[in-house]
Amino acid sequence: MSRGHPPRCGPNRTARRTPPPKPSGASRTLEPVQERHHAPLAPLTTFRLGGPAARLITAVTDAEVIAAVREADEGGTPLLLIGGGSNLVIGDKGFDGTALVIATKGFELTGSRLELAAGEVWTDAVARTVEAGLAGIECLAGIPGSAGATPIQNVGAYGQEVSATITEVIAYDRRTRETVTVGNADCGFSYRHSRFKAEPERYVVLRVVFELEDADGLSAPIKYAETARALGVEPGDRVPLTAARETVLKLRAGKGMVLDPEDHDTWSAGSFFTNPILTDEQFTAFHARVRTQLGDTAEPPAYPAGEGHTKTSAAWLIDKAGFTKGYGTGPARISTKHTLALTNRGEATTEDLLTLAREVVAGVRETFGITLVNEPVTVGVSL
Repeated sequence: MSRGHPPRCGPNRTARRTPPPKPSGASRTLEPVQERHHAPLAPLTTFRLGGPAARLITAVTDAEVIAAVREADEGGTPLLLIGGGSNLVIGDKGFDGTALVIATKGFELTGSRLELAAGEVWTDAVARTVEAGLAGIECLAGIPGSAGATPIQNVGAYGQEVSATITEVIAYDRRTRETVTVGNADCGFSYRHSRFKAEPERYVVLRVVFELEDADGLSAPIKYAETARALGVEPGDRVPLTAARETVLKLRAGKGMVLDPEDHDTWSAGSFFTNPILTDEQFTAFHARVRTQLGDTAEPPAYPAGEGHTKTSAAWLIDKAGFTKGYGTGPARISTKHTLALTNRGEATTEDLLTLAREVVAGVRETFGITLVNEPVTVGVSL
């Protein structure tokens, strides 16, 4: 699977040094209100799960982020970075270290060049690019979280991935203690993976730079079949940017993938498992197993994933293994809108969630011989 792919570059090959960020008042010490002890982390995650942090700091400038990271590193203190909290599963015991909330702001649009601070709310940034008439990330509307998380996970949906528009990532390198700029070719992007994910203890993303497209108010070519059908066009067609964004938002909302505090189907991390990528040999064995389990005419989803590889659908595997929408009787259940989302129905613990996730993983493995891999980052726990 793609999580096992190494980054396409050596650790220092082409990342270049970047001048430290201008102070802009950032040299001041952190205000007391920005630091808390034994602070609850659950409200900072979309799951609304997890125990407290020994210490919680909120940084609002790049310099504050770097100062907090350096302090933790110099003191040998465990460090947890939090952006939008949409991709975190934190253990019930919490985090015995410093949790750093990256709340930096910055939206700079120069022509078709967009630079976002890591703490910018992603879905708001997408809306602003659509308003500006620029294409390239409109189908990533409604994805919760912060801009700084997008290159780490190589966020993608509905036929778009950020790797197609990111030109460079500015990050703090904890190993060299320098701010570096990493060009697109050296980010090691692959399916839901990157250089930054491969070395999670090394890089702290500060800013992300995108090159978008001015297509006279039209979207990038629509690639995803479901989006094309909803828009009434053919794959490859362009549509008005606002239509593309609004259609994606409706599709996501129908699957419980747009945050709504009143809807427990959105108390999740979105897709909990990545879509498996199989070698030709693995897919052949999987296909035979599908026929054995579901009948001689059964056909699993199959999408090209590079030479010698095929991607199949985690949602399909979960459903066909018997874990249908709404599955579960406890406080953690599969979403009533989408089988790929595990949800907190309001009173769940992290252990409740993990128990459900392990049941799903075991069931899919037993039925189809494929081991699903969780997409969210786990803190103090594992499947």
